[in-house]
Amino acid sequence: MTAWLEVRRGEAPLLLSLPHTGTDIPDSIEWRLATPGIGRKDTDWRIDRLYEFARELDATTVRTRLSRTVIDVNRDPSGASLYPGRATTELVPTTTFDGDALYRLGEQPDAAEVERRRAAYFDPYHQALTAELARLRAAHPRVILWDAHSIRSRVPRLFLGELPVLNLGTDEGRSCDLALRETLCAMCADSGFPWIADGRL
Repeated sequence: MTAWLEVRRGEAPLLLSLPHTGTDIPDSIEWRLATPGIGRKDTDWRIDRLYEFARELDATTVRTRLSRTVIDVNRDPSGASLYPGRATTELVPTTTFDGDALYRLGEQPDAAEVERRRAAYFDPYHQALTAELARLRAAHPRVILWDAHSIRSRVPRLFLGELPVLNLGTDEGRSCDLALRETLCAMCADSGFPWIADGRL
C-alpha cells in the first residue's frame, strides 16, 4: 500500500470511504498554487476523527491523505459533472468551492497532467475500494459502502442558505436499498439535528 492511501481492514459488512479528509500536497504542486493554504480550503475537516468509532464497529475504512486539490477521488474520471447544470469542482480542481482560482496564472494542470494524476491516485483509490468490497462480499450477503463527508454550512456558489447538520444522499434511493434509506432517515429524524435526505448533496 502507498503512503498516501490508508486501508484499515475490518470484518463487519461496512466499508467507509473518506475521500476528502487528506491535506497532503506534493511540493511540485503546492508551489504552483495561487495563495498559501488555498489548496486545503475545501478539506472535509475532522471526518477521519468523527468516524473513529468505525474501529469499534469492526468496519473497513479507505482514506486518502492527499488533498482534494491534488485529485478528487469522489468525481467521475470522465470529467462528467457530479451535479449537471450546477456549479461543482473537477476531477483535478482548478477552483475552490467559492470559485477562486487554485493555481497561479499559467500553472493550471493540463490534460496530460490530469491523466497522470488520475492514473497515480484516482485509480488506486478505487481499486482499493473495489478490492475491499469484494473481500467483504465474499463473507457477507450484503455490504454497505458509506461515503463520509463534511462541508461548510454556507457556500453560496454551491447552494442557497445554510445546509442542515446532517445530509443524507442516496440519489433518491437509487444508490441504496429503499429499506436502508428509510432506516437512515428515521435515525436522522431521531437525532435532534436538522437534517435532509437527497437535498443539494
